[in-house]
Amino acid sequence: MAKSEYDFSGWATRTNLLCSDGRTIRRGAFSGQDGARVPLVWNHNYTSPDNVLGHADLVEREDGMYAYCTFNDSEAADSARTGVQHGDITNLSIYANHLKQMGNDVVGGKIREVSLVLAGANPGAFIDNVSFAHGEDSEEEAIIFTDEEIALYHSDDEKKKKKPEDDEDDEKKEDDNSEEETDEEDEDMTDEEKKKKLQHADGDETVEEVFNTLNDKQKQAVYAIIGAALEEEGEAEHSDFEQEGEQMKHNVFDTEMENEGMTLSHDDMQTILDDGKRLGSLKESFLAHADDYGIKDIDWLFPEARNLNTPPDWIKRETDWVQGVLNGVHKTPFSRIKSMFADIREDEARARGYIKGKRKKEEVFSLLKRTTDPQTIYKKQKLDRDDIIDITDFDVVAWIKAEMRMMLDEEIARAILVGDGRLASSDDKIQEAHVRSILNDDELYSLKKNVEFTAAEKADPDYDQIKAKKIINLVIKARKDYKGSGNPTLYTTEDFVTDCLLLEDGIGHKLYKTEEELRTALRVSKIVTVPVLEGVTREDGQGVEHSLIGIIVNLSDYNVGADKGGAISMFDDFDIDYNQYKYLIETRISGALIKPFSALVIEMTEAAG
Repeated sequence: MAKSEYDFSGWATRTNLLCSDGRTIRRGAFSGQDGARVPLVWNHNYTSPDNVLGHADLVEREDGMYAYCTFNDSEAADSARTGVQHGDITNLSIYANHLKQMGNDVVGGKIREVSLVLAGANPGAFIDNVSFAHGEDSEEEAIIFTDEEIALYHSDDEKKKKKPEDDEDDEKKEDDNSEEETDEEDEDMTDEEKKKKLQHADGDETVEEVFNTLNDKQKQAVYAIIGAALEEEGEAEHSDFEQEGEQMKHNVFDTEMENEGMTLSHDDMQTILDDGKRLGSLKESFLAHADDYGIKDIDWLFPEARNLNTPPDWIKRETDWVQGVLNGVHKTPFSRIKSMFADIREDEARARGYIKGKRKKEEVFSLLKRTTDPQTIYKKQKLDRDDIIDITDFDVVAWIKAEMRMMLDEEIARAILVGDGRLASSDDKIQEAHVRSILNDDELYSLKKNVEFTAAEKADPDYDQIKAKKIINLVIKARKDYKGSGNPTLYTTEDFVTDCLLLEDGIGHKLYKTEEELRTALRVSKIVTVPVLEGVTREDGQGVEHSLIGIIVNLSDYNVGADKGGAISMFDDFDIDYNQYKYLIETRISGALIKPFSALVIEMTEAAG
């Protein structure tokens, strides 16, 4: 390519060099673009046509991809041309996508543009030839290396014989003495005198006079170049320039990059992007580097996190069993329940044989009765009106009401099976005289079946299997005492079901391969696991503590009554004084087993030690 056909050239990227982003471009990674022409851009910012400075013709060489670059005739290109000619801009960088990587090695991709940058990630990407430095026909070249001093070689052999290092040694001695004298003079000078000295540092024209010869776009380019250069040196706090009373800043993060698959932008921005992977988020990486670039309140640039689950999900106990309990009980439209039975099991109630001449005896039996009255069960909640208005992602009122109904249902179902678990002295307790729990109900209605385990059995390594087998035997034997309706349901814990399914015979075969086989062996219609049964205990009249295993019952034998108006109802009200909406859900019910011997409570006791 003739020298007159391009303005400058250099290495767009070099192979087999470790870049500051941790990646290494391998030989042949961009071989498919040998001879391709791509845009020449300023600092990878191609959001505006003004930032496209020209084009770059790519040539693949053994050490990497070489670029012959030509500026267009725009004002921005003229400013960049001046920066390259004066050695102010020395580095090149590429933007590539469709990358193929093996670990941190880039082995394939497509270069989309070449950029002039102030700092590059590839240590070998630099401008090494400036054709317009002294005119098209000049034999002089500027060899500019990254992170090294600029050395100007002339074609005259005599001039080349003297090394730049020799000149530097001669000049260094003079500079050392002059610097000492200058420092002493500067200390005695006022700020105004220092300003005048700076203004007249370059001939008769002041710096301000020279600067004012530039047009507006050229001044903008100077602001950007000087600001970014100072930020690169860690002096972003001094990169502000005042022009006609206004402050102008150049932020190196103003550039937006359009990613297409995996991309490679070989400048210092890539370091921030890669640190985002290490730190866990791009936001954290920007915050970590914010001090390096003088950026304040950078978190304003990032959008707020968005909910994936709107409204929020509940962290709660498993409640699938609740509706089964509430739907299974018998319901009446009155809440005061009276149960009356005649006990004719004793011999006095039996029919008798008659002997002539003897007096006939009357039948004797006792009447049994009890009355169950209702109690109010409620849940109350409140919300500030301001919060209701501010929460726009979902209907927070409907969400809260759903939670209130869910928790009320669970509490009623718990009270029916085992009681609410609160102390009898608690003001919040659901009293057993109003909603009679099956666990604590009278033996006439709820038969207690207990199995005992000795200390020796507890010490056995196979205690879990011993326990499961004995409990299964107890359930099967106690089944004859069940006098409730139809085939009952076993309400139990997940641990008990698991222990039963793990039972094995003498040769390691499972005794119950499925839950269905276990259900059949226990003679129940189904097995329902209830989380609130775990850890429940009951103390009998002798002070012995019994651990609950399960409850066998057909809930059609349990009656829940509510008078008109006592069904579950939701109320809401507004408190003007506190600007709050208050919500109340409540019901007034009674509950009790209404059939004798309609439930079996399976329990166990363990010997101490």
